[in-house]
Amino acid sequence: MTKQRENGTRRKIKGKPCVYYDGYWIRHYDYDDGSLADKKRTIDKLTRRVFHHVEPGINTPGHRLEQIRESFDIEQDPAKKRVKGAMLAGALLNRGRDILTKLVELQDAGVEIGTDNELFNMCSEHFAEALELGKNIKLANGHEGLDELWGEPFKAFSLSPEDFYRSRYIKVAQTMSQIDTMHSVINNIIRLSPCLKAARPLINELCSSAKLACETLRTDPVIYEVWPRYIAAKEAFEQFSPIKINNGKKLNYKPGFRLIKEGADLMAQLSIVRVSMPRSVGEYIARCDNYIKEVETGGEDFMI
Repeated sequence: MTKQRENGTRRKIKGKPCVYYDGYWIRHYDYDDGSLADKKRTIDKLTRRVFHHVEPGINTPGHRLEQIRESFDIEQDPAKKRVKGAMLAGALLNRGRDILTKLVELQDAGVEIGTDNELFNMCSEHFAEALELGKNIKLANGHEGLDELWGEPFKAFSLSPEDFYRSRYIKVAQTMSQIDTMHSVINNIIRLSPCLKAARPLINELCSSAKLACETLRTDPVIYEVWPRYIAAKEAFEQFSPIKINNGKKLNYKPGFRLIKEGADLMAQLSIVRVSMPRSVGEYIARCDNYIKEVETGGEDFMI
């Protein structure tokens, strides 16, 4: 009986340092010692990333926290309150970063900062409230998956570096699994039509490069090889056009073509946000399954 490999197992694979989680070997990164300065650097990076992926207009400066809170509290319209809640979450996240910056400055000046420090607790409370209000925020592209993405700054502040990176590797493994699932479903659609056959090597390369992009930190020099490969694969698939074949049968490739394009876009989004999107992926798979069943039953309006 084969012994099951344990999560957290480390190994070098073709010179790449890797760690194993939930069926995937993921590029491994060493982490810092967990000082306030280290936490601040990590949270600054995570905050820039999360604001990049969410809807515009919610990156509210921390010094305007009281203003947006008052406006949020008195708002009665549900749609407007949702947006103001998102703006309040942004202000809380930024205020937490502002406090953390000052704490690091004090620590650098020789002032001992303990976890019982009032400012330290206030910082924690701001990050926790921002996380709770994150339910009001939408991703820029309308997909879900924000809970995990928005929660990363709070986790970086509250968890040990070891536990934070463990949670990151688990999320990357989950994302890679969904990319592989998307890959399989797209290939199932491609196999139904000779018009789409040429897309197979393109989606294979997009899947492989998307997983590499997913596991690689943007500060890692290897990104200069990983990212161009991923973008080249993405652009090659975007430029793909079906081959028109006239064999006497009615071939309507357009519905399948639209589906594989949607799937490639979702796969690309997964690789960028690096968190799983169970609802979006589930809805996409359901549409693909319905389409495949209709094609296989021989509907004349579908490709054969």
